[in-house]
Amino acid sequence: MNDIILDRIPFEPEFSPLLKTLHIREGSQDEADFKSLLKEAQEIANPKAIYRMAYIEAKDERQVIIDGITLSSRVLRINLDTSQHVFPFLGTCGIELEDWANSIEDMLMGYWAESIKELALMAALTKLESHLKETYQPGHISTMSPGSLEDWPINEQVPLFNILGNTKDRIGVQLTDSYLMIPTKSVSGIRFELTESFESCQLCSRINCPNRRAPYDETLYEKKYCPKLN
Repeated sequence: MNDIILDRIPFEPEFSPLLKTLHIREGSQDEADFKSLLKEAQEIANPKAIYRMAYIEAKDERQVIIDGITLSSRVLRINLDTSQHVFPFLGTCGIELEDWANSIEDMLMGYWAESIKELALMAALTKLESHLKETYQPGHISTMSPGSLEDWPINEQVPLFNILGNTKDRIGVQLTDSYLMIPTKSVSGIRFELTESFESCQLCSRINCPNRRAPYDETLYEKKYCPKLN
């Protein structure tokens, strides 16, 4: 199955909500400066995404083989128990905004630029989700990303990127030796059909996480994912 590359994604964030999020007072000099900064960003922004439908070839107790490449995670393996295929993906704010933000020396404007990059990433992921649904019309979709759980550590980025192929040349995203991505505002993972909703947050006990999307369920791992003893 050929990869689907999404670029030229519209980036048109609403201005007023951004002011509230960033605690910028309307009518202030900060508002004028931020408006100018956002205009610069919109002129060069090119958020992108890539995904594909890939087939599951084999499974064992804590591994799945997808397109000949092994991913190691007990939780992922159990979540894919009834699946025949998955959607490996990668979304990014784009190298254009990454280079632009890195050129900003002012600390406050640099903070604003990082927030703008985050919004561009969200635009890419939103486009990816809508395109996936329109193209494949799957049922309920859940997502897992390497590094989101101890069970699927960050070094699993390597086999995931191997499935996706040469992402640097195609959408400008590269994986560092420490398994982080450049541009920094990028997200990779596996999307899959699951009858019930799943979020990695359900298995994460981290307190006061600003990105939490679901409450921690301290019994879920033992009930569903813990290997059964004979």
